Amino acid sequence: SGFNSIGHMDTMLRGRHQIGHYKEGEEFIQNVFHVMSQIFTGKEKSNLAICWLQYEISKVIQCLQAKKKKKLKAQGRKSKKLAKNFLKAPDNRNNLCLWKLYAYLEWLLGNTDDARKVFDTALCTAGTGGLKSAQLCSLSLLYAQLEAELLESTEGAVMSRAVHILTKLTENGPYVPYSGQVLSVNVLKARKTYEHALQDYLSKTPVSDQDQVNDTDQLVNLVGCYALFQYLTVGIDAAVLIYTQASEKLEASGSQKCENIGENFGILNFPTALEAVTLLHTNLLRFHMKISVYPLNPLREALTEALKRYPSNQSLWRSYIHIQRKSHSASKARRFFDSVTRSTNSLEPWLFAIQAEQMRKKLTEKVQRADVGEIHCTIPETGLTNRIVALFEHAVQSENGTHCPLLWRMYLNFMV
Repeated sequence: SGFNSIGHMDTMLRGRHQIGHYKEGEEFIQNVFHVMSQIFTGKEKSNLAICWLQYEISKVIQCLQAKKKKKLKAQGRKSKKLAKNFLKAPDNRNNLCLWKLYAYLEWLLGNTDDARKVFDTALCTAGTGGLKSAQLCSLSLLYAQLEAELLESTEGAVMSRAVHILTKLTENGPYVPYSGQVLSVNVLKARKTYEHALQDYLSKTPVSDQDQVNDTDQLVNLVGCYALFQYLTVGIDAAVLIYTQASEKLEASGSQKCENIGENFGILNFPTALEAVTLLHTNLLRFHMKISVYPLNPLREALTEALKRYPSNQSLWRSYIHIQRKSHSASKARRFFDSVTRSTNSLEPWLFAIQAEQMRKKLTEKVQRADVGEIHCTIPETGLTNRIVALFEHAVQSENGTHCPLLWRMYLNFMV
């Protein structure tokens, strides 16, 4: 039809329907992937397969969020077929990243037992790299995180499958699937191994730039595994302590690199490692608050600090908006949004500030129309409307905002 969007724009609502993946846009993206996969070979082809599978997973997540069961079933079948075809290729059989994504796909589709089988198979065939293998750490971390999310409380978590996975990772031996119990002596040994491994990584000075890239990836996975292990076996404070130690060390390394202009190459990777560690930290706090009573302040402080440093991280902004919805006072959040938008050129703070106000407006209208059905309230909420328009006006005047189609569409959509 000439003006369909490619991909999806999930921030826009059209009537009752969420704008999803358009047919034409979807065909275009599939064609691009098909053409590219014929051109690439070797490692590039594997990387393309990873991107393709991640894209398929994003569509599955969208179906889950929109609660469309029929569409989810069809999408699940397509995505699984694609994943299996990728893994049949001789180059990909030992690619842990692809195995990890396939297992995650099965988990999202609700096939927990199948997903466990895939995870276990991948861990069994992955060899005995232990904490020194970045891919093995990453695979074990995702598996343990998914298992931990099934727990209803941290009591008795020491005997859980998640602890078994994290303990086995430290043993450098072949992986043995979970049989229902974890030995206390293994837990103690694992804690010592994690402690030494983390100290080694934090005191290590990388030789070359490539080492630096590998080390930062590995450090993030290691910190994630160790912190989750401590959380399940000791408690939340022990986990937070590890994140704090790792963040302090990464910050110090980052500032040292700034001073030594000669060694300026490594600095490119440090913010990404620090950002990833911060994300793990805030996600764990959010999860802990979901399953037990815990004050909101530590999470709020961690998020505000992180967002000042990484104003374009969408996951952190989502968490921030999520916790701000629970507080009845909007002034604190507004002041924070204001300070961040003044100090950065990135567009995310504007988009999320607008989204936060729109959510607030929706909530106010819902309360005012509670028992009367869809009759509009007699006293319209003009204050919020004016505030949202002002935010849009400021956002489209910023350098990046002028060239952002999404922002203009949201503005038009809101005015309509």
